[in-house]
Amino acid sequence: MGKTKVIGIAGRYGARYGSTLRKKVKEILEKRYAPHTCPFCGVKGKIFRVSVGIWKCRKCGAVFAGGAYIPRTGINKFFPPMITRKE
Repeated sequence: MGKTKVIGIAGRYGARYGSTLRKKVKEILEKRYAPHTCPFCGVKGKIFRVSVGIWKCRKCGAVFAGGAYIPRTGINKFFPPMITRKE
């Protein structure tokens, strides 16, 4: 049995799919499950992905669109005020 320390979260794939693809998947999964900050209430670690591109905050209940694997994409650096909450 091989070690999964290097691969980490992608160790569930075992010896399948090749090391390069497993390393790429590791980067994506680490970004997805990292603690993210809510753009509305500012609490860190309460954001989870509902579906691809749809994120929800467990504290304030805000549902917003984002990236497939991270809630705030690179384009958000240029247009941060466009995220507003309708009430």
